[in-house]
Amino acid sequence: MNRGYFADISELNQHGGKIATANKIIIPAVAAMKFPGLEVNYSDGKTLKLPITSNGDMVAADKAAVPKATLICLSFRANSQAMIDSWSGPFLDTYRNSDDVRLYEVSFIDSWFLCWNPIKQLLLRMMKKSNYGGKDAVQKQVVYSFGDHYYFRKDLKILNLLTGYMFLLDKFGRIRWQGFGLANEEELSSLLSCTSLLLEEK
Repeated sequence: MNRGYFADISELNQHGGKIATANKIIIPAVAAMKFPGLEVNYSDGKTLKLPITSNGDMVAADKAAVPKATLICLSFRANSQAMIDSWSGPFLDTYRNSDDVRLYEVSFIDSWFLCWNPIKQLLLRMMKKSNYGGKDAVQKQVVYSFGDHYYFRKDLKILNLLTGYMFLLDKFGRIRWQGFGLANEEELSSLLSCTSLLLEEK
């Protein structure tokens, strides 16, 4: 888990960030693992706990706010942004009018200096801008996670910090599909079809 930058670079040169192919079919609910809890910050300083999930004692009004499908894109280094965009762009185009879908792009910041509270607040203010200008139901929500993410990465078996990681979650926060690196057409098709299946689940 604590391997060096050069090991990541070497691996990136071999496969361009495609550490594995995306799931071709949806992961059955009984076999799906839960996405580990993660606290993130919006650029205005507000915090959010991901994933947003449903549980048995929620009132009807709260249940309406729980998405049936959530795509969470993880970026640990700036160079993976193009990989994230290759998935999030088509996803947003397809489901922009759906009230039951959410899209989060999470940027991880692990430098102790940037996590120092005065610097963190300054950094968030610098990043404060509209993430998406449209009025569609689904908007790309860019959020930031500060601090040591060792155990979070360990839970998700994330080794290479130079590639992008995509996770499609159902309303219970279970990982039902995952992808890596740059998207290709076949993988995008599997993401979109799996999302449609989640929207149909009761």
